[in-house]
Amino acid sequence: MKNSVLNCLQPPCGAEALNTAASRQRLQSIDALRGLVMVIMLIDHIRENWYLYMNVTDPVNPMTVEPALFYMRIVTNLCAPIFVGLTGLSAYLYGTSHTKAETASYLLKRGLLLMMIEVTLITLAWTVKLPVTIWLQVIWAIGVCMIALAGLIYLPKKLLLVLGLALVGGHNLLDGIQLMPDQPGFTIWALLHQRDLIALPFGAVARTSYPVLPWIGVIVIGYVLGGWFDRDKDSEQRVHRLLVLGAGMLLAFVVLRAMNFYGDKPWSAEDSVLHTAMSFIALTKYPPSFLFLLQTLGIGVILLALFERWNGQRWLSMLAVFGGAPMFFYILHMYVLRVLYHIAFLIWGATHGVSFGLENFNWIWLWYALLLPLLYVPTAWYSRLKVRRRDISWLRYF
Repeated sequence: MKNSVLNCLQPPCGAEALNTAASRQRLQSIDALRGLVMVIMLIDHIRENWYLYMNVTDPVNPMTVEPALFYMRIVTNLCAPIFVGLTGLSAYLYGTSHTKAETASYLLKRGLLLMMIEVTLITLAWTVKLPVTIWLQVIWAIGVCMIALAGLIYLPKKLLLVLGLALVGGHNLLDGIQLMPDQPGFTIWALLHQRDLIALPFGAVARTSYPVLPWIGVIVIGYVLGGWFDRDKDSEQRVHRLLVLGAGMLLAFVVLRAMNFYGDKPWSAEDSVLHTAMSFIALTKYPPSFLFLLQTLGIGVILLALFERWNGQRWLSMLAVFGGAPMFFYILHMYVLRVLYHIAFLIWGATHGVSFGLENFNWIWLWYALLLPLLYVPTAWYSRLKVRRRDISWLRYF
């Protein structure tokens, strides 16, 4: 965003600071929530790197996954929906100081860049094997959503809201449409709604881990919600609205989930309260079900309200550093984790089949405690560089 929250980390002075104080408060809450998403995501990626031998088909299947892994995954499920929603909100704020054409151009360029990063830098961080499997994951999905939003911002706000709600709340009606690779439209449908493998030249394949149709709905809703963050809007009123909206979403989730008729696979009463609770909150992420988005976005909206209310806290400013340079942090932590994994593999070899792995989940928290402050330093440097060197236009795309 043009007016980065990281300006708040510099001492304010004079009339300019007074004029921008309200804007900084809005942006700090947004960047801090984005930063929280990034540091939560680190936990999940540490798990994926050090526990390759424990790969499971569904990490939130209460029948096959131990509770520690299950609940860790439930927390990290917050990351993608909140980040995509904040991307839409940030696009709206960008548009408050740019024309529609400039905003659309930025979204298009940034979207194409993210898609390119996913199929190159991110793919290489996950695998160097041939033939390559290209994982079309969250960065790809955000890129596609930004490109879609570049065209959709020309629609009236009310129509945008209806479209966003229809995509988020109604896409599960399409779950029954399943196409085979030899059927017309398979590739498009696999990209939009059906998680599948797409054959590519030279034996490579693309895995559509994040079918984008519901995610487009999320970014559109985030964009519409951006109107609550206009400079002339009262902060306390905004916090109240966000709290009411978030609480309403969570209440709707509980009611609809209890009714067990739409929005995700059914839950069931199990042999213990723990496993029954696991079944109740075990939701589908690929593609994200209506109830998955209702739950995670509801929590995200409440967190956004609380972060704005807690503005000025030092820990919030530290989170905002990660949120001020999310792509830089994403690429950095991916390669740091892979380098550490390969060093461990060279030293100790394969400890579990063909993979190096750790035995105890407590190692995740140790590595997390070590890596988070180490990754903070270069991320803070890059965040300040973005603010200091506004003359370098390409920096804002990272």
